[in-house]
Amino acid sequence: MSLAKHDRISAEDTPAPVAGRPPLRTALATVITPVAPWLLGVGLALAALNLRPAISALAPLLEEVRADLGMSGTVAGLLTSVPALCFAVFGITAPALSRKYGPVAVVAAGMAAVAAGLGLRSLAGGTGVFLASSALALAGIAVSNILMPVIVKRYFPDRIGSMTGLYTMALSLGAAGAGAITVPVASALGDSWRLGIGVWALPAVLAATVWLTVLIRGRAVPAAPAAAAAGNGTARAATSMTRPDGTPVRLLRSPTAWALACFFGLQATAAYIIMGWLPQIFRDAGVPAGTAGVLFAVAMGLSVPLSFVVPRLATRMRRQGPLLTVLASCGLAGYAGLWLAPHSGAWAWAALLGIANCSFPVALAMLGLRARSAHGVVRLSAFAQSTGYLISLPGPLIVGVLNETTGSWSLPLLFMATLMALQIVAGVLAGRDRHIEDGA
Repeated sequence: MSLAKHDRISAEDTPAPVAGRPPLRTALATVITPVAPWLLGVGLALAALNLRPAISALAPLLEEVRADLGMSGTVAGLLTSVPALCFAVFGITAPALSRKYGPVAVVAAGMAAVAAGLGLRSLAGGTGVFLASSALALAGIAVSNILMPVIVKRYFPDRIGSMTGLYTMALSLGAAGAGAITVPVASALGDSWRLGIGVWALPAVLAATVWLTVLIRGRAVPAAPAAAAAGNGTARAATSMTRPDGTPVRLLRSPTAWALACFFGLQATAAYIIMGWLPQIFRDAGVPAGTAGVLFAVAMGLSVPLSFVVPRLATRMRRQGPLLTVLASCGLAGYAGLWLAPHSGAWAWAALLGIANCSFPVALAMLGLRARSAHGVVRLSAFAQSTGYLISLPGPLIVGVLNETTGSWSLPLLFMATLMALQIVAGVLAGRDRHIEDGA
């Protein structure tokens, strides 16, 4: 869908009232000043690039951060669970913020929060400040996470697979790049972990600038009177979510929504355990810190090219369960390798876990496939991601506690493999050809 054509604003896109003008929700109709599709595409890619460095840049330097700030293994495990907690708590606010200010404004503010949080985190003198500034950055990531599928559904409805592939590829590139170069950057800047993680505020500043440009260029202007009545009808249709019989959809009673939420939670658990602990697993197996960072980058980086292909494949399949089963099986093989030969087969295990991480872009693509309207996608995205991140919350913490208690990675890896098996079951259920509007 070309943005060169005027696109009517639905209720969730309507900005806040401006002094001297009637509230846009009650105006007869509005249209959006055309915004070039390439600018939105650049904005999507830049925002996605900033959705993981706050997490993955920390993993290779976690040992140094723990030593400097005096963190125990349990506190470090809590630190790896903070992303999921913030994504759940702040992500649930995304639909309300989007309705009030519009998704573009919320993403712009989210990128600004990421930049501020990462900058402040590098200056933290204690664990409390470090956690608080991390939470600020993660809050910005949380709302942007929710609204990425919404923007794709609204502005690129005929290119869901390719545009989802674009931003998930950028997301994976950000995660891999942060994992690969944070240690060398920190070494080059005087062996300072603070500067090593602080530099990642700069890409967030760039992303915020681009989204602010999109916001300014896409300002609302009054529509012609003849289009007003049609505009009201479009807005009402876009904000309604009902089944074919006219009954409203309640996500808490939707098996499809719950299947997606459970799958999202389990794949997020696997992803955050890997992002939080994989470099440490390799280091404990005798791999040097720099090599462990590169192995971590391989695990994250393999999903860069695959993330552009896998969502497009998923959108062409009626059922995504078989694809998700293959991806999760790679994860199980990677865990088995880490248990049996973590040092000698390190490169193979990192590659298998990188393939398994492609469950995430498939999950995002399914958010756009399981609802019939943009409004349905924003509600489903908020429900599935927020609920899913709550489900994933204990995972990284449990892994840290099990490792500290046993002094080994055997029991944590068994726990991780069990969760991956459950992920296969949830993926088969979430991958069925259904919409949340279809009911049970």
